[in-house]
Amino acid sequence: KETSSYRTEVTGTLSVAPLVVMVDKNTASAAEVLAAALKENGRAKIVGETTFGKGLIQTIARLADGSALVVTVAEYRTPLNNDINKKGIEPDIAVTCAKDSEDFSCIPITAFVNPVNTGAGQAKP
Repeated sequence: KETSSYRTEVTGTLSVAPLVVMVDKNTASAAEVLAAALKENGRAKIVGETTFGKGLIQTIARLADGSALVVTVAEYRTPLNNDINKKGIEPDIAVTCAKDSEDFSCIPITAFVNPVNTGAGQAKP
């Protein structure tokens, strides 16, 4: 299986402002990878529900007889090389809002008070 990895090394942080990322069961694909990257690097707290778990990138190959074949061409991995497919990202603070609640009105205020450590961690391969 052929794989490619792309990594950067940055010293310091882009911002020291507290950061909270809100996710739910519909957060998927690249949004999950971003949430995981912020979480695994100690940069943000993740609040909400476990994410969808869409970790595969697929394409459709049309066949001559009119049928089609779905082919997996890549997979999303977190900075710590965790597989998110069918697992999703677990929030640091689990919150499930009632279906009739207004957007994020059920998120506890504690999720926004000192949400991250001031020293951001660095993911290690």
